[in-house]
Amino acid sequence: MSHRVTLAGGRLELTLPIVLSPMAGVSTPALAAAVSNAGGLGSLGVGASSAQAAAQALADTRALTKGPVNLNVFCHQPARRDDAVEQAWLARLAAEFRRYGGEPPQAVAEIYRSFVADDDMLALFLRERPEVVSFHFGLPPSDRIAALKQAGIVLLASATSVSEARALEAAGIDVVVAQGYEAGGHRGVFDPDMSDERLGTLALTRLLVRELSVPVIAAGGIMDGAGIAAALALGAAAAQLGTAFIGCPESQADRHYRAALASSSAYHTVVTRVISGRPARCLANRFTAWGADVAAMDVPAYPVTYDAGKALHAAAKLADEWGFGAWWAGQGAPLSRALPAPELTGILAAELRKARS
Repeated sequence: MSHRVTLAGGRLELTLPIVLSPMAGVSTPALAAAVSNAGGLGSLGVGASSAQAAAQALADTRALTKGPVNLNVFCHQPARRDDAVEQAWLARLAAEFRRYGGEPPQAVAEIYRSFVADDDMLALFLRERPEVVSFHFGLPPSDRIAALKQAGIVLLASATSVSEARALEAAGIDVVVAQGYEAGGHRGVFDPDMSDERLGTLALTRLLVRELSVPVIAAGGIMDGAGIAAALALGAAAAQLGTAFIGCPESQADRHYRAALASSSAYHTVVTRVISGRPARCLANRFTAWGADVAAMDVPAYPVTYDAGKALHAAAKLADEWGFGAWWAGQGAPLSRALPAPELTGILAAELRKARS
């Protein structure tokens, strides 16, 4: 049975309806290439990277595949800094730092540059012309969208609600990623301080297929061929998988992250903003337990909070405590398989064929 998918007026063709989730800090050229070589869309999460690092990652991926590559960037609004909130946050974390023999930093920084203001990353995209560029946390200004479209780049963006999806379509996005509440990692909500409708993948995908005239990619909780087939049956053009690939040896996940994913911890994921400053789904660990009762208003802006969280994780690791890591994972985590990426992709394709036969 053929699974050929034609998107964006024929500018993007897939023979396997699988998109690798662009997991910043986890995805690698080898992981992206494995999916692209199988006929899917391999992705690199470069939202936490400089343009120079993104260029190197793209070059390394292109050396491994002739298939399409997706570069994903963050489009959050620059942080609204509040020194009082930030200092209170560092004071609140102080006891945890000291528990592991460390001290909190004197100040925190906005460690990631949003694509809405990153001219270097835009220049890289226009120069190298990756087949796909995708957005998370909203959209960049219209002139950046126009420039990317003029360069022939296919544009994807994530939506967690019908209203966000309509805004994406109106802005000229070619394909919308329906991110269900089951999904691991950061919620793609445009405004983290607004009420989150928390739509699941099934409901959101069906709604967007009905409401939009552009294709929809289903994301969230999809871990195997049966899940991919279900997404396609809902009307999605493809399925996006992230947590399914974290256990692959090609990913950048450290051994403690992998061990947690392979343990009973996989059955317990929580959405928290204490790690980074934005809501994100993570395997339950010491950090999520510590932050369980923290009010959202007490957490500094993203990615300022992430700077503090990374410092705490570094301090705890020195004392051999690894439970303050950003162990992003979706609700399908118990279905994870620690297989080489090419092998896993082949199994997913076979499972999909079986499910649709």
